[in-house]
Amino acid sequence: MVHDISLTTLLLLCLAAAAAGWIDAVVGGGGLLQLPALLVALPHVPAAHVLGTNKAVAVCGTSAAAVSYVRGAKLDLRTAVRIGVAALGGSLAGAFFAAGIDSAVLRPLIMGVLLAVLAFLLLRPSFGTAKGSAAPVTRRRVLAAILVAGLGIGFYDGLIGPGTGTFLVIALAGILHMDLVAASGTAKIVNVCTNVGALVTFSLHGSVLWQVAAPMALCNLTGGAFGARMALKRGSGFVRGVLVVVVVSLVCKLGYDQWGG
Repeated sequence: MVHDISLTTLLLLCLAAAAAGWIDAVVGGGGLLQLPALLVALPHVPAAHVLGTNKAVAVCGTSAAAVSYVRGAKLDLRTAVRIGVAALGGSLAGAFFAAGIDSAVLRPLIMGVLLAVLAFLLLRPSFGTAKGSAAPVTRRRVLAAILVAGLGIGFYDGLIGPGTGTFLVIALAGILHMDLVAASGTAKIVNVCTNVGALVTFSLHGSVLWQVAAPMALCNLTGGAFGARMALKRGSGFVRGVLVVVVVSLVCKLGYDQWGG
């Protein structure tokens, strides 16, 4: 299916995977770079195979980032695992429905997600820099996090995927009053679960291009580990500007491919 992919294209995909792993580990949203890059590089590949390949790559980076956060930050692992189990179920369901999605539908959906994330970043300039509240976390809030960040965002991750890390950080910080580093670390644990759930479904359908995913996964893992360590040392406010530029660029590129090409 991808026997004619050039070495240059593969190298560019690996570069995108490394950058996506770094961005995803620091502030979430690496899929906003990686999945559109796959769509642009593999325009004739069915959408399900692009989504499956993206998951095979992403699970490596999120796993590396999660390990770094667990080692370097104080996380509520019990809550993270409970949300992650719910997210696993949600992503399995989302990936099941994604198997029949069409590329012509996928690109506009991704552009809509990109624009929504861009609007949030522009309207909330303090995102990624402010500390969370110290208010106590009630059982009701934990349940809300399981439903929203687990089942809801997990389903979205299995169905489409881009922006999942960012959405998780926003949801966890808002619902559970976490500061950004704790929210990012917890989001990585949850994101590992959603990626595994979706990848299982895509693999069973034969919708993973392993020859493309393998080298990209190595680069994504490296970027994820490096990004998590940087976030623990420096925080993630500096990534916000980079993410805005990336989102704007990808919206323009996908828009041109959809309607201008």
